[in-house]
Amino acid sequence: MTEFTMNKDADGVATITWDVPGKSMNVLTEAGIRELDGLVDDALGDDAVKGIVITSGKADFAAGMDLNVLGSMKDQGGAEAVFDLVMRLHGVLRKIERAGMDPKTNKGGKPIASALPGTALGIGLELPLATHRIFAAENPKAKIGLPEIMVGIFPGAGGTTRLVRKLGAMAAAPLLLEGKLNNPAKAKSAGIIDEVVADPVAAAREWVLNATDGDIVKPWDAKGYKMPGGEPYHPAGFMTFVGANAMVHGKTLGVYPAAKALLSAVYEGAQVPFDTALKIEARWFTNVLMNPSSGAMIRSLFINKEALEKGANRPDVPDEKVKKVGILGAGMMGAGIAYVSANAGIEVVLIDAKQESADKGKAYSEGLLDKGISRKKVTEEKKAEVLGRINATTDYAALEGCDLIVEAVFEDPSVKAEVTAKAEAVIPDTAIFATNTSTLPITELAKASSRPEQFIGIHFFSPVDKMMLVEIIKGKQTGPRAVAKALDFVRQIRKTPIVVNDARFFYANRCIIPYLNEGMRMLAEGVNPTLIENAAKMMGMPLGPLQLVDETSIDLGVKIAKATKAAMGDAYPDGAVDEVLFWMADQGRMGRKSNSGFYAYDEKGKRQGLWDGLDARFPEADDQPELTEVQHRLMFAQVLEAVRALEEGVLEDIREGDVGAILGWGFAPWSGGPFSWLDMMGATRAVEICDRLAAEHGERFKAPDLLREMAEKDQSFYGRFGAQKKAA
Repeated sequence: MTEFTMNKDADGVATITWDVPGKSMNVLTEAGIRELDGLVDDALGDDAVKGIVITSGKADFAAGMDLNVLGSMKDQGGAEAVFDLVMRLHGVLRKIERAGMDPKTNKGGKPIASALPGTALGIGLELPLATHRIFAAENPKAKIGLPEIMVGIFPGAGGTTRLVRKLGAMAAAPLLLEGKLNNPAKAKSAGIIDEVVADPVAAAREWVLNATDGDIVKPWDAKGYKMPGGEPYHPAGFMTFVGANAMVHGKTLGVYPAAKALLSAVYEGAQVPFDTALKIEARWFTNVLMNPSSGAMIRSLFINKEALEKGANRPDVPDEKVKKVGILGAGMMGAGIAYVSANAGIEVVLIDAKQESADKGKAYSEGLLDKGISRKKVTEEKKAEVLGRINATTDYAALEGCDLIVEAVFEDPSVKAEVTAKAEAVIPDTAIFATNTSTLPITELAKASSRPEQFIGIHFFSPVDKMMLVEIIKGKQTGPRAVAKALDFVRQIRKTPIVVNDARFFYANRCIIPYLNEGMRMLAEGVNPTLIENAAKMMGMPLGPLQLVDETSIDLGVKIAKATKAAMGDAYPDGAVDEVLFWMADQGRMGRKSNSGFYAYDEKGKRQGLWDGLDARFPEADDQPELTEVQHRLMFAQVLEAVRALEEGVLEDIREGDVGAILGWGFAPWSGGPFSWLDMMGATRAVEICDRLAAEHGERFKAPDLLREMAEKDQSFYGRFGAQKKAA
C-alpha cells in the first residue's frame, strides 16, 4: 500500500501527493514516514528538480497521525520505540525544512511548498509548517489546526516548536492549549498559513519556480532570530510564561498531563537551539504518550468514539437511513431534534397540540441559524434551505410517509401513549417509533404501540444542538431493525450513539444521579460546600454536583425523587438527599432557571458564588473530611453504578460506558471514562476503597460482585471485556 507518490514535470517541479488507500482522509503511518523520506531524498538529489510541492490526492489534506500506530508502538516497544519514531519523523520534516541548503550559508536549498485542498489537522498541519510556504484552497468549510490536546496529547512532530517560534507563545497558546481550529482565511490572518488561493497546487508550483534562497530560510534558522513576544528570559516573555502557567493550572487543576507537558516543552525549547528544542518536544511527547491518562483519552475519545460512530454495535441489517422524520412535541427537546435533523438534510414534520407551539418550535431553529449567520458560519441560503425542510403543524396526517418518529412530549406515560396511537394510525407499517425519554421504562411505554418490535428509546441530552451523545435504549421486544434505524439516524445527525438495555434511568442518568445525590448528602452532613465543589473539579469533573443540580433544575430533581420513591417503596435509598432537595424547592430556589439555587445569581443570571443561606440550614461541621475522601465518594458514586450497569447487562460494551460517560455528563475526560479510571487504579485498590467507604458511609459503596471477582483474579476491564469485543 503506497501512501505517497511523486511526479516530476518538465519544468523541474516534483509533486509529492499524499493519498492513503481506503481512507476518507489521510493519516500518517510508520510506512508513510519511510515513503515520504525516500521521495524527499529522491527529489533533493535530482539536479533536474528545481522545487517540490506537497499536496493531497483527496479533498482534504490530512487528519493527523495514525494514533493506532502510536498506541501499538507504545504497547510493544515502550518509551524508547515511541521516542525513536517521533525523532525519525522530526528528521524527515527537518530535511524538508532545510531542503538541502548549505548549513553555513543557508544557500543552495530547493523551495518546498505545501498545497492544502481542504482540512489539515495535526500532522496534516505540522508537515506544512516544515515547508517554506503554505497555500490553502478557498474552502470555508476546511479546518486548519492542531487539536491533539483534545485527545490527551500535544503536537509532537514539530508543530509545537515551529508554531511558537513562528507566532510567539502568546499567539500560539489558543491553537496549542485549546486545540482551536480555523478556516483558511482565519488561519492566514493568524499567520499560521501564507496564502489562500483558488488553486493551491498551481500557486505553489509557480512559487517554487520563482523562490530565491532568502525565501526558503526559516526565521529560526537565520542569524539574529528573536522569538515574537520574547523568550522566557526576556521581560515580556517572562510575563507570558508566568501567565500561561497560571492559566493552564487554572483550567486543568493539574489533572490533564498533556497541557503541562506542552507548556514545559515550549518553555524549555525556547531557551535552546532549534534542533535541541525538537528533541525536547519529542521527549515530552513521549512522556505524555506513556502516561495512562493519555492512552485512556486516546482510546475513548478517538478510537472507541470513532468505532461507535461507524456502527461498531449495529445489527447486521440493510441500510436504514432516515428520509423523513416526524417529531411529536415542539418543546425544547423536540425543537432541538428538529433542528439537528433538518440541518442534516432530513425532511422534518414537527407536531404540537397548538399551531403556536409548533411555530415556536420551528422558530428555535431559526434562532440558531441566525446566530450562525451573525458568526459567519451560516449563509442566508443555508438558513432558508434548513427551515424549508421543517413543516410545523398540528395535523398528524402530515406524518404520512415518515420512516422514523421521534416522540418528545411530556414525561407522562398517558400523554406518550396517546400520541403513539395517533402517530401509528398514520405512519407506514415499516416506520420505526422512538420515544425520547430520560427516565421512563421503554418496555412499559412500548405497550401503547401496536408494533413493539419497532419501538425503541432515544435519549437526547439538552441542549440537543450542542450535546454529542445520544443514548439508544432497547426495550424487551425491540427488534434489530429498530436498533439499526436509531443508529443510522444518530450517524446522520453527526452525533455519537451508545446502545443500552432497558432499566431504570438507563445508563447516563443512572450514574449521574448518585453523583448529584452524594454532593447533597455531604452538604447535609456538614461538609463545606466549597470543598465539595472543588474536590469534584480537581478530579476533572466540569461541574461540581451542587452546580450541576442548579443547571438541571431543582424541581426536576424533586420530580425524579418522588417518582423513584413511588416505584421503589421501602427500598428507596435517598431520604437524606430529599431533605436537602425538598427544602431548596420549598424556598423557591429552583436553580439557574430561577436565578436562585445552591448558588446565588445576579439579575442577568450570572453565577455569583455559593448561596450564603446554605450555612444557616446546613451548618458546617467542625471536623471536615480530607480532600481525597470527598473525591472518592463523588467518583465511586458514579463508577460503581457503571459497573453495576455492566454487571446487570444494561451496558453491553465497556467502550459505550466510557464514551457515554465523558460525552453524556462530562465524567473526568482525563481518565478515559469510569472503566478506564478503575483500570488505572486497579480492581484490588478499588475494592479496598469500596470496603472502607461502605463501612463508613453505607451499602451504596459496596463493591459489586463483578469488581470483587476481578480483584481476586487480578483483571482489568479492558483486559477482560475489551478482548471479548475484539474477538467478537
